[in-house]
Amino acid sequence: MDFNDSTSEAEFRGQVRTWLDTHAKGFMSPNDDADVDTFIAKAKAWQAKKAREGYAAIRWPKAEGGLDGTPMQEVIFQDEESRHDVPVGPFVTIGTQLAVPTLRTHGTPEQIEQFTQPTLRGELLWCQLFSEPSAGSDLANVRTRAVKDGDDWVINGQKVWTSWAHVADWGILLARTDPEATKHKGLTFFVVDMRSVGVEVRPIQQVSGVSEFNEVFLTDLRIPDRYRVGAVGDGWKCAMTTLMNERVNVGGESQALPNVLELIERAQDRSTGASLDRFKMAQLLTQEMGLRYFRFRLLTSLSKGETPGPIAAMSKLVYANTLQELSAMALDVTGLPGLQAEGDKFQHGYEWAAALRIAGGTDEILRNQIAERVLGMPGEIRVDKNIPFSQCR
Repeated sequence: MDFNDSTSEAEFRGQVRTWLDTHAKGFMSPNDDADVDTFIAKAKAWQAKKAREGYAAIRWPKAEGGLDGTPMQEVIFQDEESRHDVPVGPFVTIGTQLAVPTLRTHGTPEQIEQFTQPTLRGELLWCQLFSEPSAGSDLANVRTRAVKDGDDWVINGQKVWTSWAHVADWGILLARTDPEATKHKGLTFFVVDMRSVGVEVRPIQQVSGVSEFNEVFLTDLRIPDRYRVGAVGDGWKCAMTTLMNERVNVGGESQALPNVLELIERAQDRSTGASLDRFKMAQLLTQEMGLRYFRFRLLTSLSKGETPGPIAAMSKLVYANTLQELSAMALDVTGLPGLQAEGDKFQHGYEWAAALRIAGGTDEILRNQIAERVLGMPGEIRVDKNIPFSQCR
């Protein structure tokens, strides 16, 4: 298999490099990422700059702000962008990679017109109102209720672990509209103005000292029916569109997180006397290389216009576990003080590794998906499969 760029891809890569060398240099100043407000402003400005050039939505038609490009061109841009110190905030990508693709698949023309371009330009930030205290891995266990009242829906419930809800302008919401239907059938998908009366956001302080996650309380929140996405009861279908995009993105390799070769270099530079487990390092390096070539396989599917589907969950599953093992070894090599340097990759990896095994689908859920939907193994026994949600305990 040839992993080199084709002639047209190499030409596009050259154009991207030239543009990034011109516009990305000096975009971020030291400590910009330490101040949340400054980082958000810079991320929105960078998103707007990309949108003006068509790089914010490469695969979209030119008439809609894209380049009429290919999935491979999008991958090439992301690869080249990752080599520059530019602010690519998750509060931006939740909108561009999760909310907008779901709206473009299931939304009305009016919804697409209202939200697509402002989100693309970085003017609207989004959050994902899915998880609840009793609906995390089992997302279909959502208990937030939506009751029709005239032309509105009245929402009551609680969401939790909602990333960047405290800065979001809009949210995508999964709520239960029919408690007498089975748990996967009685759900409906909405978009929510996060500045509405009835929305209360409470930041959760993390062990790192920052607050990226939030609790969100919805109390008699009124959502006009025009902000319902898809048909009533089709919320699960919309949510799966969102989650498949999330798992592909979460499983991607990040330049902000460490790799095995960087750990080897770190160990050689230090005089702590700590030694590496060579067998374990070889195992992690093998996993990392295997993962890289597995991603090439996914890219080959994309280049042919195919959708990777549930097999993409394998990338996220392996990467999350490899990163956690690597981060634990980094702690052994550098010691705790060595992970506390500001902006250190290994510190970031250590803080993020455990969370990555939960974000975008837990290990257990992904293993079930791979077993059932990729390998064709029998599904787990579900005692609540054919009974109304109101009778589930």
